[in-house]
Amino acid sequence: MDFPSALRERRTRRRVSQMDLALRAGTTQRHLSFIESGRSVPGRGMVIRLAESLELPLRERNELLAAAGFAPAYPESSFTDPVLAPVRTAIDHILTGHLPYPAIVVDRNGDLVAANAAFDLITEGAAPGLVGPGANVYRLALHPDGMAPRVLNFPEWARHIVERLSRHPELQAELAQYLPELPTSGEHLGFAVPLHLRTSRGELRLMTTVMTFATAVDVTLAELKLEAFIPADQATSDALHSPGS
Repeated sequence: MDFPSALRERRTRRRVSQMDLALRAGTTQRHLSFIESGRSVPGRGMVIRLAESLELPLRERNELLAAAGFAPAYPESSFTDPVLAPVRTAIDHILTGHLPYPAIVVDRNGDLVAANAAFDLITEGAAPGLVGPGANVYRLALHPDGMAPRVLNFPEWARHIVERLSRHPELQAELAQYLPELPTSGEHLGFAVPLHLRTSRGELRLMTTVMTFATAVDVTLAELKLEAFIPADQATSDALHSPGS
């Protein structure tokens, strides 16, 4: 896709008018119109300003720069790269500090990067190929050999998972085959659906929170998500705090 088309597609997808984007980027609507029509060729600084003004993820900012013929502005380091050592240390502290509650870190595809010891309770009985670093946590959640047999509210939970995957159509299509029929009702909770899970410590009801590194300037770091499970009731909290947890 050429730069004018790439810019226009991203602006339209975010429902930002030319006027609004021009104001945010410190230019005129006329100039922006010329850029989107290919009549004007923006410099590197303008491309970066437009990408920032659209609040694009860092990966998309690099893609926009590439479409305009410029080198990426944001590095993409391997998670094991020494430059991210302080990040790995911080993540370890966060995961450990969340104990005895489960917590994980996943990449942009939902593949597991790290987890604390309490996450073992979530993965009990799952097939070895569905767990561990690099395994996809969404597939783990819905696969018949994963968590599915122990999820007591599986229809609601499965729908919750699949609806989160709009940016991953292939994975969404794969996992949709595990989605049971769920009649539409006023009780559908959408993103607030708790996980009701049968475990060796009894039935647990867990909510999740998702955290990101909001000020990251490295693509890998910006795309990491820390998902922390928290008790949805006192019985779950007691079970997770019981001896041996």
